[in-house]
Amino acid sequence: MTRTLFASGSVFDVVSGEVWGTDVVVEGNRIVAVGRGLDGDEVVDCSGSLLVPGFIDCHTHVGLTETMKDSFGLARSVRPLSAVPVLRTLLGLGITTVRDAWGADAGMRLAVERGWIEGPEILVSLRQVCTTGGIGDHWSPRVGDVDFFGDPAMPDPVFDGPVEARAVVRRMVRAGADWIKVTATGSMKLARGVHDVQLTPGEMAALVDEATRQGGRGVMVHAHGARAAELAARAGARSVEHGTYLDEAAVGAMAEAGTWLVPTLSVSQSAPDQVSAEAAEAHRRAVKLALDAGVPIAMGTDNPVRPHGEALREIEHLAAAGLGPVGALRAATIDAARLLRLHDDRGEIAAGKRADLVLLSGIGLDPATLESRIVGVWRGGRRVAGTAQPAM
Repeated sequence: MTRTLFASGSVFDVVSGEVWGTDVVVEGNRIVAVGRGLDGDEVVDCSGSLLVPGFIDCHTHVGLTETMKDSFGLARSVRPLSAVPVLRTLLGLGITTVRDAWGADAGMRLAVERGWIEGPEILVSLRQVCTTGGIGDHWSPRVGDVDFFGDPAMPDPVFDGPVEARAVVRRMVRAGADWIKVTATGSMKLARGVHDVQLTPGEMAALVDEATRQGGRGVMVHAHGARAAELAARAGARSVEHGTYLDEAAVGAMAEAGTWLVPTLSVSQSAPDQVSAEAAEAHRRAVKLALDAGVPIAMGTDNPVRPHGEALREIEHLAAAGLGPVGALRAATIDAARLLRLHDDRGEIAAGKRADLVLLSGIGLDPATLESRIVGVWRGGRRVAGTAQPAM
């Protein structure tokens, strides 16, 4: 098996937060050695460059870019096919793993696994499950149910009561879901119900318990308001998504439960003309409260609320919100892997870890420069993007 040597460069050590000069050797899809004076069969010259772990986006929607524009006028095949350029774009940005927060089905995951299309590894949630009237309940007062996404691979997401909560988890698992996504508040985009609490404690507890029973799956909870986030944490949800209006009681419950925050700051910080100044400030304040309380934070974009090509701006927003460059890069690598329970496999440049690597020109850590500095991207040891070529 060919040994590829990444020679004479620097590595970002996510554990120490430091950058240090070293070589890295990859064999197959694994990093097999990190240290000085190593050798290999092929050499990638990394002089003056920085290797960082592949980035992980814990909240994106790879199949919704086109579907969001004209749901009535498009064939069902548009959703999976429109994901192809999105996945290619994300991979080119060095994003090697994504958790899809609904919209991708198990077939998209399989297509990447088998190499039919290029893209990050996808963890799917299929649908955003919700109670009647929630944002996953597509219904019109004129025509009733309007489910643009329903097919056998994308089961009915609506439930009411603890018994139906267990059933909806089982439907998603049967169709191949890796995660269970539930909406506990309304939507910022739709400008309604952001402070609502749309599940009872019994419903939330049933979702979490059933997901745990079904292979230890985690529950990710869309919650803008503090009370819904607190409810999710007290039920044992793995992560709260957005958390725009968190307060001290909510972050206290999250810290106590070990519930992660995926703030998706791009929603409120990247487009000030689309979000009120009050909401943008509340979102930044929520992240600061979470940090001060010791809530773990992972990177997620919620794209295509913003274009997928802007994904790395989320790291910049995290840094500005209080994580700093090192903390933001950790949130996009090892901490994201910890949230997804993949930290034994990826998120760090260390022997035994999967060889998901991004080569950047220069050795600085400024998140604002990441996209312009990408020289090459390797996923599972194979170069998938960029201009860097092995030298014999």
